[in-house]
Amino acid sequence: MKALITLLLISWGCTVKAQEDVLIQEIIEGFADQLPEDYDLYELTERLSFYQKHPIDLNKTSPEDLKKLVFVSPLQIASLFEHLKTNGQLIDVLELQGISGFDLQTINRILPFIKISAPSDLSQLRAETFASNDLIIRYGRTLQTQKGFHDLPGSRYLGSPDKLLLRYKYLVKDFMSVSLVAEKDAGEHFIHGKSGADHLSGNVTFQKFGPFKKLVVGDYSMQFGQGLALWSGFAFGKGPDVTSVASKDLGLRPYSSSNESSFLRGIASTIGITKYIDFTSFFSSRKLDASLKSSADGSMTLENINISGLHRTPTELKNQKSLGQVVYGAAFQYAHDHLNMGLVTYKTQYQQRFVTGNQLYNKYSFEGEELLNTGVNYSYTFKNMYFYGELAHSIGSGWALLNGIMASLSPRISAVLLYRNYEKNYHSFFSRAIGEGTETNNERGIYGGMNYTPHKYWSFSLYADYFKFPWLKYRIDAASEGYELLGQMAFTPNKTTKILLRYKREIKSQNADAGSLDKGIQSVLKQNFRVEGKWSGNKQLNFQSRAEVACYQKGIAVSETGYLVYQDVNYKPLNTKLSGNLRLAYFNTPSYNSRIYAYEDDVLYGSAFGIYHGKGFRSFINLRYQVMKSLDVWFRYATSFYKDVETVGSGLDEIRGNKKTDVKLQVRYQF
Repeated sequence: MKALITLLLISWGCTVKAQEDVLIQEIIEGFADQLPEDYDLYELTERLSFYQKHPIDLNKTSPEDLKKLVFVSPLQIASLFEHLKTNGQLIDVLELQGISGFDLQTINRILPFIKISAPSDLSQLRAETFASNDLIIRYGRTLQTQKGFHDLPGSRYLGSPDKLLLRYKYLVKDFMSVSLVAEKDAGEHFIHGKSGADHLSGNVTFQKFGPFKKLVVGDYSMQFGQGLALWSGFAFGKGPDVTSVASKDLGLRPYSSSNESSFLRGIASTIGITKYIDFTSFFSSRKLDASLKSSADGSMTLENINISGLHRTPTELKNQKSLGQVVYGAAFQYAHDHLNMGLVTYKTQYQQRFVTGNQLYNKYSFEGEELLNTGVNYSYTFKNMYFYGELAHSIGSGWALLNGIMASLSPRISAVLLYRNYEKNYHSFFSRAIGEGTETNNERGIYGGMNYTPHKYWSFSLYADYFKFPWLKYRIDAASEGYELLGQMAFTPNKTTKILLRYKREIKSQNADAGSLDKGIQSVLKQNFRVEGKWSGNKQLNFQSRAEVACYQKGIAVSETGYLVYQDVNYKPLNTKLSGNLRLAYFNTPSYNSRIYAYEDDVLYGSAFGIYHGKGFRSFINLRYQVMKSLDVWFRYATSFYKDVETVGSGLDEIRGNKKTDVKLQVRYQF
């Protein structure tokens, strides 16, 4: 505690300022429990940071650009362009208040990322072009020695405990970009004879290059429709903003994340065949991590694909890049006025044959060496309503269907209704559609949500999602069903104060635990209650406080309750080079089942999903020092102190003692 108090005093004494990521925090926290702990959100954070520096001109933009602002709904985008078509260019940002679907919350969110040029502004007659280089080097490690780094017989970590990341990007706006990412996780060798750098990714992208609207050589992602047939890379799930369940597809995109799965490697291009029709073709060939098994006839069969990207132990290194994957296909997109339509078809081939286990829940899992997928998608805007959906088919097996409607019922109310039906034998290796399961199959559901802003100070969000699993699932030995509810109220009396209340309830089914007196399928109830306040003392000082309670109960067992309380302190200086923020947190959860998620500020583009479980205290401090205009240095120190334990973590990550401390150092040079 003395160390925590010392850090607090330092943070108040130093001339520091808060990171400008409040909006990113609000977006990420809505779906933090749906992503892995170390998921790299570079795709999202870099995109928003870019548009903070280079705002989108609403009089010169396109729907594709506005889709990149993830908090703007498809209906709002359609309403904006209908307004521009009917009334001409915008003169002032205040005009947004008169466009259907643009509530005050959306307008406040969008302001840092947009600008409006006057029709007579001659400077806008020439294209804005600039070239820039952006180099980031990051180092991190856990200060305590984990079990896997000891000289153990059998499985252990073969590399060093250091985490390393190099990220470089060269950009010529509206013409080309070059991206390179090299990463080493803790426990890995940075250089390995099988692959060179443990993870190396890069691409060269051209825009408006001859006949190509977009051309990518290297690593890329594909995002079409609602994610049923073809979607790789980052995707949203359910969150407090109910409009997020309508995916905003971006088509072909260069891939620059450090996540080591869910991307394609090869060449892809988008060509404008006519004014309203785009044609995208792609070819990918890469090696994946997989567990292979020798069959009775001596051939190798495929048990599962490893998406963690970790290569620390002898087994993980053996599985590294052991499976060849080839993907190729094409997509047509039609966009004119209020109608958008798309057709996608592609084939996936593997070197080895998928063979499922003999578990009954695997009865309808994919088997074979190749899979052909196809899908059609649409969206249509009619007055204040937005219709969207997709129908996908894995040839020779099942179907997947999604249809939704989004409506602006009044200037203060927007609503969404969505139906989905994913058959148990539908298969896709590149699918990220809305749903409860980790895979897009064996699920039916209906979702309804509403955003309501009765007054400029008040806003409410509510959604309900009912889902069924017609066939068995892992740890569920029967057909099952469940539901999820979320309600949120936000009170913002002025620009410096915000109070938020949130309640979330989820019920699912699961097999009884070993030794349980209540046999068979049991109901699992999870509930979360959150109270949060944000306020600013002045232009320099602001705070965020939260108290959250998580309740978990399985079957007739006694319910367990977890707690989290934290205080964030940010201090924004004037005319100084040093900035930063601090958190002090107390948590108490009986087990991992009652864990609580809370976003944590990190170094620029860093990923920090706080998963609080156990009993103890946690604190972190982030500092940024601007050495010169083009050179910045970040430092992060995060420590957790657990009560009444002798070890922290499990398996090879186990630490003797009751403390875990992580540090990061990052340098960014822009030139």
